[in-house]
Amino acid sequence: MSSVQWETSSLLDFYCTKYKHSAPREGWQQRILNGQIMVDGEVVEKLDRYVRAGNQLTYHRLPWTEPPAPWMLEILYEDDHLLAVNKPSGFQVLPGGLYQQRTVLTQLMWRYTSAADTQTQMQTRSCVPSPVHRLGRGTSGVLLCAKTKVVKSKLSVELAKGASLQVSNVAEKHIVKIYRALVVGIIDIDETFIEEPIGMISYPGVLKGLYAATPEGKPSRSKVVVLQRDLKNNCTLVQVEIFSGRPHQIRIHLAFLGYPLKGDPLYISGGKPDTSHMALLEDFQQGIINQDDGGYLKPINPVPGECGYHLHAHKLMFIHPITEKPLQIVARCPSTLCMPGEECN
Repeated sequence: MSSVQWETSSLLDFYCTKYKHSAPREGWQQRILNGQIMVDGEVVEKLDRYVRAGNQLTYHRLPWTEPPAPWMLEILYEDDHLLAVNKPSGFQVLPGGLYQQRTVLTQLMWRYTSAADTQTQMQTRSCVPSPVHRLGRGTSGVLLCAKTKVVKSKLSVELAKGASLQVSNVAEKHIVKIYRALVVGIIDIDETFIEEPIGMISYPGVLKGLYAATPEGKPSRSKVVVLQRDLKNNCTLVQVEIFSGRPHQIRIHLAFLGYPLKGDPLYISGGKPDTSHMALLEDFQQGIINQDDGGYLKPINPVPGECGYHLHAHKLMFIHPITEKPLQIVARCPSTLCMPGEECN
């Protein structure tokens, strides 16, 4: 529900201005004509209906069927304070876009709240494990969750230290994150560091832009170790440790190095998004509105949430925020990221 905050505006102009990220003008026009918007409790189907300050507007999103997604969460570690799960590739962490129910957070809420009555759910909701960091929808592996606000706060502080590359903080970092990845091409150097800054750049179809390698970005650092070279298939299996926590850091850094992740639909050599098959700007302005998904504006070009790349959060090592004892959590790798002799997931 929204409240009009200026004196006079047409219903169409109001939504096109305030919620331009949700749909193009043609999309909001169709929603109004469909009778999906109410003004002060009454359905309005006139595009030129004027609204004024104080009017209550309600938008009814059409029902939609969420796309298929994995559902199994393997519990890797659990105590009274923490929960660590092995998130499968294709399983979104938080609700957003087309995924509102088929997410890790939603499943945790279902698991850890009682279905007996609403009051019980409200009482136990504070005990529902909450993810303290994110993994991309296409990334599998260790996802750490906190069961209390105190634990989440402490872990958030440690993760924030990981986002800083100041020398004075290096000794204080208690969280070590190690990943496995499969890249296109043969990396000759056995071990290397990548320190290319990562920041936001403009990108058609994504209102706020997306993250990429750019000199204007924030300091970022990754350590890459070659585990196996596959000359026949022209790919390299690597271990990556990240010392900063930029969004899509591993995908961007390996692409910047000239070895993008195998199957990555977005990032190519140089650490930038692939623009070779971009849709025309007028296509974005018109947008694609699908009645089957509730009128959600589908992106035309590849976006970070798309899957297909081979990346796995293999190990997480840190000091337990309550017991203060070292803790190592390991998620077995999928077969495409396993070394010979390793037990695969």
